[in-house]
Amino acid sequence: MNYSDVGIDLGTASILVYIKGKGVVLKEPSVVAFDRDTNKIKAIGEDARLMIGRTPGNIVAVRPLRQGVISNYTVTEQMMKYFIVKAMGKKTFRKPRIAVCVPSGVTEVEKKAVEDATYQAGAREVAIIEEPIAAAIGAGIDISKPQGNMIVDIGGGTTDVAVISLGGTVESASIKIAGDDFDEAIVRYMRNKYNLLVGDRTAEDIKINIGTAFKRAEVDYMDVRGRNLVTGLPETIRVSSDETQEALKQTTSQILDTICSVLEKTPPELAGDIVDRGIVLTGGGAMLRGLEELIEERTHINTMTADEPMTCVAIGTGRYIEFLSGYNEDATN
Repeated sequence: MNYSDVGIDLGTASILVYIKGKGVVLKEPSVVAFDRDTNKIKAIGEDARLMIGRTPGNIVAVRPLRQGVISNYTVTEQMMKYFIVKAMGKKTFRKPRIAVCVPSGVTEVEKKAVEDATYQAGAREVAIIEEPIAAAIGAGIDISKPQGNMIVDIGGGTTDVAVISLGGTVESASIKIAGDDFDEAIVRYMRNKYNLLVGDRTAEDIKINIGTAFKRAEVDYMDVRGRNLVTGLPETIRVSSDETQEALKQTTSQILDTICSVLEKTPPELAGDIVDRGIVLTGGGAMLRGLEELIEERTHINTMTADEPMTCVAIGTGRYIEFLSGYNEDATN
């Protein structure tokens, strides 16, 4: 077993590293904390995430990837190097073959930046794979067959919608609206309705604990702490799951519009396959409650979330190398 095949899901919110034969060995936030005065990196990953919103002026916690694209090249390169070494250990003598996945809408220039950063981080060979294809492989779909499959991959920075058949993308769309935008929508709602300023981490907690995209039979509540913008003092407010549905309405409807526009462009035979096989949701954003029901209500197509939505893309990226090296030859014969 060759352990030097690595798949990296280079996400806006988190980075996952898959090693052939071992599975997903690392999942950390794609956050880097560095000292502005010395330009030195202080912490990477989970350690850096804990610093968000809690650092002195000279230390800033940054996300080097914005909406699935490299916004800070040198920091991304150092972050990848750190994660590769952390995942593989320092003892590796052979440089790994690395597959990295990118959103389906990225430009050639953006792809090249990812490729260069991966080579700089110590790869022997680099394969760039589009996110929906990685997500489909990771969700256990055999993409080599001439059947239409629809994947909706909702990450941190981008949502990719694609119809896949015969190992390639037939129709796809990528929008820069995803999990992070759910958080921002909650922050906006709290400010507009309650004059309460909450941080990104609090918004994420609200989303995870009581967030919903569809009206629920039982209403959940959560106490939220923040700063009252009128008095300037800390305040606690009780928020219901119904309010999160209202807060997320605009964001979720943009994702729905994208799904519908891809379906409209899909050739009729493949559209028929999708009606039979359903729509598969992957990515961390797919874990928002009520999304399946919301998509089903609008499209009338059975919708399900993959077993491990968070790790689908990383697993698929790792397996893609095997897929490339004739791993699926028997399936295509």
